[in-house]
Amino acid sequence: MNFGKTYVLGALAAFTIASGAAAQDCPTDLETVSKGQLTVAVTTFAPYSFMNEKNELSGVDGDIVKAAAKRLCLEVETLVVDPAAAIQSVMAGRADLTVGDWYRTAERAAVMSFTTPLYLDSMGIISTTGTDTVEDLVGQTVGTVQGYLWVQDLEKLLGDDLQLYSSSVNLQQDLRSGRIKNAVDGAATAQLAVERGDLEGYQVSIAAPDDRIAASMQPAQVGFPMRKNAVNLLAALDVVLEDMKAEGMIVELLSSYGLSPEMADVGEPRLVE
Repeated sequence: MNFGKTYVLGALAAFTIASGAAAQDCPTDLETVSKGQLTVAVTTFAPYSFMNEKNELSGVDGDIVKAAAKRLCLEVETLVVDPAAAIQSVMAGRADLTVGDWYRTAERAAVMSFTTPLYLDSMGIISTTGTDTVEDLVGQTVGTVQGYLWVQDLEKLLGDDLQLYSSSVNLQQDLRSGRIKNAVDGAATAQLAVERGDLEGYQVSIAAPDDRIAASMQPAQVGFPMRKNAVNLLAALDVVLEDMKAEGMIVELLSSYGLSPEMADVGEPRLVE
């Protein structure tokens, strides 16, 4: 996977693409939390979602949702939350949707809705050797972030050698300090940390398929989790998001943040069990 440019270019690219979008009629029947606004629960998870130095929503997800809201004539209102509170903010009706590389899973889809898939995310192994093999993690101290699809399988395989973290930032701190030897994280997030110099001496490889770790067998699709009863809003968002895919906008945004355009090749919509 080629991660190319750094994600700081994303905001400029997003503005250029969004400004070229064709104007559309404004729908009037969208069930948003606040009339005329799209309230977005924002998690800090670069390069997917974060508030920039001007306190503006940024990142791949952030730029996608801003462009989509513009096409629906909605103003974006942000609600910055911890990852652990993001889903609950949507379910409780405090936000219309949340951003931050959320996997489309069957468990989440049972209690909320998901937009059409936007891009893929792969399981990445962070090591000093560049291994892509899960077996090489056995017997080593390994860290990963809570909430990922591979956590339960890794717990079964690694037992007490696996340490769980609340965020990639905390995970990277313990890698640098030597408290853990290897780590498993989203491949794109980990690679950008290496490119920024946050993980000097480490390499990131997409995990080779291993039938003991289901998430290594097929990359997860990412979408925006939404309130279950916002039927018209979901339908309208899906229309404009599909238009943005067809126009190449998702590919452009991924590239502008240093991510591979191949991530936009999502295939047919599916849920991870």
